[in-house]
Amino acid sequence: METQKNNPGHGVKLVDMLKELEKYYGWEHMAYKIPIGCFKNNPSIGSSLTFLRRTSWAKNEVQELYKKMKLSQQ
Repeated sequence: METQKNNPGHGVKLVDMLKELEKYYGWEHMAYKIPIGCFKNNPSIGSSLTFLRRTSWAKNEVQELYKKMKLSQQ
């Protein structure tokens, strides 16, 4: 349990991460930070979830961006 204490993404669903990231950064800035098609071309939560659930490296990037966002808000 101690290892997750400083992990703001622990226990947060991917869909909730995406919603918070989109609200905080917007799709355009998210596409700049993580240049993937589902953020660049007609972005939506649904299309992003589909891609991220199948693409582990991109999902990891989203999780890292979420952690950085949360830590910067503290």
